[in-house]
Amino acid sequence: MTNPTVAVGARTPLRRGAELAARASRVLPAGVSSDARRGLPEPVYVDHALGAHLTDVDGNDYVDYVLGQGPMILGHSAPEVVEAVTRQVARGQAYAGQHALEIEAAELVQAMVPGAELVRFNTVGSEAVIGAWRLARGLTGRQKILKFEGHYHGWLDAALWSLHPPVDAAGPREAPLPVAGSGGQQVSAAGDIVLAPWNDLDAFSAVLAEHRDDIAAVVMEPLLCNTGCIAPAPGFLEAVRKLTSAAGALLVFDEVITGFRLARGGAQEWFGVVPDLAVFGKAIAGGLPVAAIAGRAEVMDQITAGSVGHAGTFNSNPVGMAAAVATLGRLHRDGDELYPSLRATGQRLMSGLRSAAASAGVPMLVDGPGPVFQTYLTSADAVNDYRDFAATDRAGMARLHAELLRRGVNIVPRGLWFLSAAHTDDDVDRTVEIVADILRTW
Repeated sequence: MTNPTVAVGARTPLRRGAELAARASRVLPAGVSSDARRGLPEPVYVDHALGAHLTDVDGNDYVDYVLGQGPMILGHSAPEVVEAVTRQVARGQAYAGQHALEIEAAELVQAMVPGAELVRFNTVGSEAVIGAWRLARGLTGRQKILKFEGHYHGWLDAALWSLHPPVDAAGPREAPLPVAGSGGQQVSAAGDIVLAPWNDLDAFSAVLAEHRDDIAAVVMEPLLCNTGCIAPAPGFLEAVRKLTSAAGALLVFDEVITGFRLARGGAQEWFGVVPDLAVFGKAIAGGLPVAAIAGRAEVMDQITAGSVGHAGTFNSNPVGMAAAVATLGRLHRDGDELYPSLRATGQRLMSGLRSAAASAGVPMLVDGPGPVFQTYLTSADAVNDYRDFAATDRAGMARLHAELLRRGVNIVPRGLWFLSAAHTDDDVDRTVEIVADILRTW
């Protein structure tokens, strides 16, 4: 039996959480199952989640702006998702065979995403990225991938380069050097990575021209969300689209975060630029592990022909597909009301945070479209790329995250905030009040 829920802002000691942390340290490296969860300031162990709130095992309530790192676009335990998953679990969990739900889910992706002529499902975004790169290499006969410094495309060896490298090891801003993101990473994989700075069209053009005949794909987060929340400069995506095509390479959007969050059609709809391939995850299935590759039929039909392999035991798992159909169905059906409301709630929160910081005299930049946004501790007017992000007060942001968590507000530690359809004006007002109280004594 869990403790009665303690309201946001109040606090009971994390005794049960501390007990679980001690147990976890004896069986899990660093006491966690993902490096994204290590190093949290306190032993918060979740008991359950509903709507826009988490409740920990000690009975404390949190307004949740992490949302499972983005998947919970409808909020936690959305009734339509719970009902669909519960129904499917009773019918079977893994078939190793075809079923109607995967067709329904693919039809919804196709209907919602401008560039989705054909769809293949995966389990997580990291493997979908590698699948997209394989398709690009298969079609072009080239090997190299051009990515942007500060962009994240999964934790696998081929992709984990120059996410947040030490600036003194990262080379010149206009021509960054690939820096491995982990010990034990396959060093030879760096030979297939070419780097460019985000939002610098001249630098991108120069890098692309230098490696023109070797680039299979240009890959990006079209809204950079793993390093702040940085929009493309006006005209940047359109120019990259044009130059990439002229070079005979494919343009790949990593929409693991932006997909179905910015709009029904994700970043492709939001920015009006359509890539050759895109990868999706997170919000696609309302919290269950589902990812997808979607794109032009000419590219995807390499799988049809058998010239490019793609497989996975849990691809189109029926429980995940049930969740995807329920989630995408709601977004497709109600998107005309849901997305404007989601953006308005996010923008109202952003405005409140700006006012709280200004009143306290704390230099804070709040930036993003609303469904996802970033708070930076900086006096700069804008953050345009990784080097700008690296110059912000990241230690201060970690401190702000810790203070918020202690008072019942859960954000991504680096300062990213996700909104859901379940967040209310009361959630926003309470959050702004807590932030203002913290910043008054900053």
